[in-house]
Amino acid sequence: MPDQPQTSRGAETYQRILEAATKEFAQHGIAGARIERIVTAAHTNKAQLYAYFGDKERLFDAIFLSSLERITNVVPIDADDLADWAVRLYDEYLRRPDLIRLATWTRLERRPAGHLVETHQHYDDHKLTAITEAQDAGRVRAGDPFDIMAMVIAMSMAWSPVSNVYAASDQEPQDVHDRRRALLRDCVRRATTADGGVTP
Repeated sequence: MPDQPQTSRGAETYQRILEAATKEFAQHGIAGARIERIVTAAHTNKAQLYAYFGDKERLFDAIFLSSLERITNVVPIDADDLADWAVRLYDEYLRRPDLIRLATWTRLERRPAGHLVETHQHYDDHKLTAITEAQDAGRVRAGDPFDIMAMVIAMSMAWSPVSNVYAASDQEPQDVHDRRRALLRDCVRRATTADGGVTP
């Protein structure tokens, strides 16, 4: 990310730009986002935005990479309980649907195939290592660790903003979310445990 300003006033402006730009990019994508709307919402000007971020593409990069860091750090993997990890991902998508929308725009406008970012190892390696260790210990089914990770993430996104069936909202009743969490937990456990989630 770009170097943050050193003064408190500059830091406040910087943060307002990030917040306004996150909303703008999440709603309109990279091509559809408008700098004019961002600076208006952030109560600043184009010169200040360009001084901090350079241009619209680099502003999006800063926001998107920050969003990946958030998902990676806020929802750490537990390969011994991938079902619980999936539920925690579900909850994070409810809290921050904008993060999923940013990833979706990146997929649509920048990288239609392959990994979402060039530096995917930075985000994936510790997860793949954890899954491999759980496989070696007989707690997770055999198979490509990346495929297992991708499947669990996809299952956790079944009701996310990228769903073509139904997008969940944090405004829905708690019992609805509890029902989905229980289903998600059971399905992931059955799909990923070495014994298929069957208790002897």
